[in-house]
Amino acid sequence: MTQDVTDRRDRPLRDLRISLTDRCNFRCSYCMPKALFGADHAFLPRHQLLSFEEIARLAGVLASLGVRKLRLTGGEPLLRRDLETLIGLLRDIDGIEDISLTTNASLLTRDKARALRAAGLDRLTVSLDGIDDATFRAMNDVGFPVAKVLAGIDHAEAAGLGPIKINMVVQKGVNDGDILPMAGHFRGTAHIVRFIEYMDVGNSNGWRLDQVIPSRDVVDRINARWPIEPLAPNYRGEVAERYRYRDGAGEVGLISSVTQPFCGTCQRARLSAEGQLFTCLFASHGHDLRERLRRGDSDAALHEALTTVWSQRDDRYSELRTAVEQPIDSRRIEMSYIGG
Repeated sequence: MTQDVTDRRDRPLRDLRISLTDRCNFRCSYCMPKALFGADHAFLPRHQLLSFEEIARLAGVLASLGVRKLRLTGGEPLLRRDLETLIGLLRDIDGIEDISLTTNASLLTRDKARALRAAGLDRLTVSLDGIDDATFRAMNDVGFPVAKVLAGIDHAEAAGLGPIKINMVVQKGVNDGDILPMAGHFRGTAHIVRFIEYMDVGNSNGWRLDQVIPSRDVVDRINARWPIEPLAPNYRGEVAERYRYRDGAGEVGLISSVTQPFCGTCQRARLSAEGQLFTCLFASHGHDLRERLRRGDSDAALHEALTTVWSQRDDRYSELRTAVEQPIDSRRIEMSYIGG
C-alpha cells in the first residue's frame, strides 16, 4: 500500500538514488582527486556495504512512501559484482516505474550492457567530461581514452538502454573548450548531452565560484553555433532545463544547481553504499538504516522511521549558497560516497 509523504516544503518523495560502492576507477579532480584518494585510501570494507537484499528491502519500503524512480550510482556502480541480480530484485518491487544507472562506461562491454537490459534496467546515464581525448584523459586522471567510453555508449544503445544521457561537468579553464565539440558530436543522435555547472559537492575539490561557467553562457555558445529553443519539462522536479535544436537534430540539457537552484522541486533521497539515507546532495549527515536492518526492524518500523525523516526534511542548500555566493560552512558528504 502506497502512502505518499511530503516534507516541510510540501515536496513529495519520488526518486531514490542508490550508491552501490564508494570506489571508482577514475580520479576526477572535482570528485576523487588523487591527492586524497590515493593507493592508501581506506575504502569501505565489503561487510559494511548493504547487501543486494538489504538494498531491495529499503527500496521497497521507500516505494510504499511514494518513490517511483530508482537510479543506481557510485562511485562507479559497475565495480559492484553481479549487478544484474540487484536490478532483478528492484524490478520486482511494486510501484517502481523506472530503473536507471549512472556510470563512467569504462567497464560497459557489449555483454554487460545486454545483461543489464535483460535484468530490467531501463536507461543509462554516462559521465563524460570531454570529447577531446587529451582533455578527457586529464579529467579522469588515469589516462583512460575517450574512445572506450564512446564504445560503451554504443553498446548501451545497441542493448536498448536509450535514450542515453551524457553528463558533462563544466569547469572554467579546464574543459569548457569542449562544450561545442561535445554538443556537435552527439547532435543528430538520440542521446542527450547535459551540461552541469561545477558544484561544491563535498569538501575535497577546492570549489570556487569563479570556476563556474553559468548555464546561460553555455546556452549562448550553443545557440550561436546551432540555434536552440527551450522545451517544457518532462515532469515536475526534473533537474535539467531542456532545449531542442531548431533544425530537429535532438536536444541538450542544462543543470544549473549553482546559478538557478531547483531546491523548491527537489524530490530525491540518496542512499549511501553503507546504508545512510541523505535528504540532500549537500548534506553533512545521514540517517543510519543499516543498523536498523541488521538489528531486525520490521518493515512497519522502517516505514515509520522513513516517514519521520522525510516529513521533517527542510533542505535547500543550493538556494542558501546562491544567496551568499559561496559554500555554506559545513562538512558536506563527498560525491564519491553519496553518488551524483
